[in-house]
Amino acid sequence: MRAVSAAGGSEPRAQGLADRYGRVATDLRVSLTDRCNLRCTYCMPAEGLPWAPDDTVLTDAEVVRLVRVGVERLGIREVRFTGGEPLLRRGLEGIVAATTALRTPDGARVRTALTTNALGLDKRARSLAEAGLDRVNVSLDSLDPQRFARIARRDRHADVLAGLAAAVEAGLTPVKVNAVLQRGVNDDEAVPLLAWALEHGYHLRFIEQMPLGPHGSWRREDLVTAREILDALSAAYDLVAEPDGSRGGTPAETWTVRGHAGATVGVIGSVTRPFCGACDRTRLTADGQVRSCLFAREEDDLRGLLRGGADDATVADAWRAAQRGKAAGHGIDDPSFLQPARTMSAIGG
Repeated sequence: MRAVSAAGGSEPRAQGLADRYGRVATDLRVSLTDRCNLRCTYCMPAEGLPWAPDDTVLTDAEVVRLVRVGVERLGIREVRFTGGEPLLRRGLEGIVAATTALRTPDGARVRTALTTNALGLDKRARSLAEAGLDRVNVSLDSLDPQRFARIARRDRHADVLAGLAAAVEAGLTPVKVNAVLQRGVNDDEAVPLLAWALEHGYHLRFIEQMPLGPHGSWRREDLVTAREILDALSAAYDLVAEPDGSRGGTPAETWTVRGHAGATVGVIGSVTRPFCGACDRTRLTADGQVRSCLFAREEDDLRGLLRGGADDATVADAWRAAQRGKAAGHGIDDPSFLQPARTMSAIGG
């Protein structure tokens, strides 16, 4: 963490979150907690991690204030709430409602989404929809309950399925399902997962496993690549690539599935097919640090500014300065690459 300071008056500014390479961040990822009720093998050790002390985690009011600064002063147009597991945040509905009440300088409504493991979503999907949440992304790595339990180290497969059904019923659509394939673990499930998603109307996204789990747990030779996933899917389905340029700043390359109206499947090749050159994201950790990249090794402290009495303009200027330092790319293929000190659950997905 590094402290930041910036001078600023009280009037809103029009400048967005631009970096030195011409990218402008309009998509904000907000981690609401580093805690999780699963222990997925590629994310954290079986015993869990040392959680952030409660007094270091942003309060609901502090989260909303930073989101408001991002929307009203810095050009943020989409907010995704993440964790850890964001459903563990008791004030989630209130944070969502306050966010959806915001308007951009041109009067547009903020788009909102939630990335979740869906444990407990069956009980909260309706209240989240009523708070204004637009849609959810749910993580599900296997259709087999026993295999799921080995990956997640928890026997909660049925709870995930219940959460998915509740999301559809509450209108949190399109429901996207994220799956991480691991070699020798669930790499035979690409086609079955797509068949299941097509049957239920979910939009499936495969994500290459990234070096953001316990240190030393990621090996490139174990990576199930985007190319391998696409080859498996193409052998079973007629996939039609979306037009060039349709990806934009979104991480997934997507294909329509011929013969299934409106159905798409995506592959997020974060390692082998990165989208760094078009990245439009900025991130806030649960303890109030701004990160310009998922793989950044430096953070900038906004929590200290808030609790030190800084006004919104000062916070916005500090955020701009932090984003300007965004690297050109994550550098995973560079021999000098070093995994961030924080794991995914502490950064926010």
